[in-house]
Order: sequence, then structure tokens, then C-alpha cells
Amino acid sequence: MQARMKNPAYVLPNALKGIGTLNQAIAQSGLPTELQEIVGMRASQINGCGACVHGHMVNLRKAGTSDERIAAVAAWRHAPFFSDAERAALQLTEVVTRLADISEESVPDALWNEVADHFDETELAALILTISLTNLFNRINTTIREPAGTTWG
Repeated sequence: MQARMKNPAYVLPNALKGIGTLNQAIAQSGLPTELQEIVGMRASQINGCGACVHGHMVNLRKAGTSDERIAAVAAWRHAPFFSDAERAALQLTEVVTRLADISEESVPDALWNEVADHFDETELAALILTISLTNLFNRINTTIREPAGTTWG
């Protein structure tokens, strides 16, 4: 499989600067990098973005995440490998990623309260931006048919 075009962030260099600024803010937030990768992987699985799933898997392996944890991200509800904080973040990831499927409140108060019990405001901001930015990348990459195994930067 070959991409339909060069990634739009490289076609429009100012877009890449904006993305870089968001990534820098997230990195400085204190939200664990492994959690960023786990929620990124889950959003990418839901959106069918092979390039992003592969990228998150590579990053998780580089960070020393066990193969059991990586393989269980898609079935996190039924796996013992995730903390309560990670489970709350994964649930938020699924709800935010599936906004079009929701007929009621997008993020119910009960879920928000659960997530807020585990993360401070700075970490919450980084978590929301991580999920949102991953969804942006997923939409770009699936549109241009970016193949799994692509490296950026």
C-alpha cells in the first residue's frame, strides 16, 4: 500500500509547527508518556488507522511496555494489565473518539468525575489534547491511506 499523497502536515509547514507546539505542551504536562501511547493506540484501533496503531506499538515497545499490555489495549476491560487511572483514561478515549455514536451527553459526569479523580487539571488537559490530536492524525492518515510502518520526522 502506498499513501495517496504526502502527509498534509508536511505539505503545509505551518501546520507541522502547530502540531509540534501541541506535542511539546503535552510532553511538559506530566502525563506519563506510556499512557499517552496507550490511549493513542486505542483511539487509532477504533478509527482503523494502521499507521498510528503501528507507531504507538513501536513507541510502547521502545518504552519497555510488555507485549501483554500492548496486545491487550483493544480488550482493556477484560485484561488485568491496566491501573484504575489507565482504565478511566481508556474509557474517556473511547467516548471522545466515538462522539458521533453518542445520542446523549458526550462525556457523562460520572465518567468525567472518575477521570478527574485520577488526574490533575494539567494532566487532564494533556489527556484531552492527546486523544484529540490522535483523532486528528487518524483522520489524516486514513484519508491519505498512510501505510503502517511509516515513520515521520
